[in-house]
Parts: sequence; structure tokens; C-alpha cells
Amino acid sequence: MKFRTIYVLLFCMALNSSAFGQKKERKAAIDTEFGTMVIKLYNDTPIHRDNFIKQVKSGFYDGTLFHRSIPYFMAQGGDPFSRNAQPNVGYGRDNCDVMPHEILPHHFHKKGAIAAARLPDNLNPKKNSSGCQFFVVAGYRHTDQQLAAYNKEFTPFQTAYYKVQGGYPFLDGDYTVFGEVIEGIEIIDLITQMPTGKDGAIKDRPMADVKMTVRMLN
Repeated sequence: MKFRTIYVLLFCMALNSSAFGQKKERKAAIDTEFGTMVIKLYNDTPIHRDNFIKQVKSGFYDGTLFHRSIPYFMAQGGDPFSRNAQPNVGYGRDNCDVMPHEILPHHFHKKGAIAAARLPDNLNPKKNSSGCQFFVVAGYRHTDQQLAAYNKEFTPFQTAYYKVQGGYPFLDGDYTVFGEVIEGIEIIDLITQMPTGKDGAIKDRPMADVKMTVRMLN
């Protein structure tokens, strides 16, 4: 009987360390004047996950802006120079260390996806990610015809998501998606519908500052 009890305990421990013991996904909250977006970070993009956690714990993002906002596309933030931003000044310069990309085909740019910003291909052929700036996808709902026009492979799940919830599939395969919004997804719609600058340095910058504070939840 004693041996059987020990065996059962060892079996349960093995289960906990395998299928039932996968590393718990970390969650964070992005607080704005519009409300809070709760996000989860993917474990299979560990470089981006760990970097984001490090930045959050250091208070790096607190007081920075969503400095770039485009309707039905995305809102981008995380430029440290946007803290205490001045009017009529553009932000979003490449002023952080870069990280190797972790582009995975099953992480796509659905509505609410959290992805790393980066320099364009002509300056960054390896698609390295910014170590600080990120964007949240707003996107829009697509038809089958619109999806077919991208000439990309979509899984049935991705197709359904793009048609019903929306997103921006044009970006798939080019940026590292390392998390997603799981609560407060309506916040990204509010941010991306704000009036923005139309020309010059302030093009796409919201005319009223959208500051963020980011904190870890677990």
C-alpha cells in the first residue's frame, strides 16, 4: 500500500511537470485614460516576453505615450522620449536596443495582438525588433476576397478570426507578435479613433496625449 501511494504521488508530480505544468503565461495591465487593457505574454516568444517584463518592472513605460495612432490599423507606443512630451513634436525614433525577431506563423496580427515595432526592411533586413516600442493591433474585419488578395496562407482559425473579430493580416510574417489583449480590447478602438496630426513631425500623433502606465499582474 505504501509503495502504491508513493507511485501515485510520483505520477501526479510527473503530470504537473508536463501537460498540466506548462509555464503559466504572464499578464500585464496597460492603464490609460480610456481604461485598462489586460494582456497576456506568449511563452514561445521568450526574448520578447522577458524583455517586456523587465521594462515594465523598471517603470520604463510609465508616462510614455501612444505616440502613433492610425484608425483601423494600430496604436504604437513605448518611446522613452515621449515622456513629458512637447506639443508639435513627433516621437517614435529608433532609440532602443534591438532584439532578434521571434516571428512564428501561429501568432498573427489579429485584433488585440501585441507586436514589437521595428525599422523597415531596407534598414533592417533581419527584421530585428525594437527593445522598447510596441504596437497594439486594431485592424478591421475582412471578407474572403480581401484575405485572398494578400496571397498568404491562413489557417481556418486565422481566417475565422480575421473575418469575425478583425485584424491586420498584411503584417503577418514581418513582425514579432508576442502577446495579446485579453480584457479591455475596446480601448484600442478608442485610441485609434482619436484625432491626430496630419502632416510633418506630428503626423499620426494623437492631438490629446494618450499616456500609459504598465504593471505586471502576476
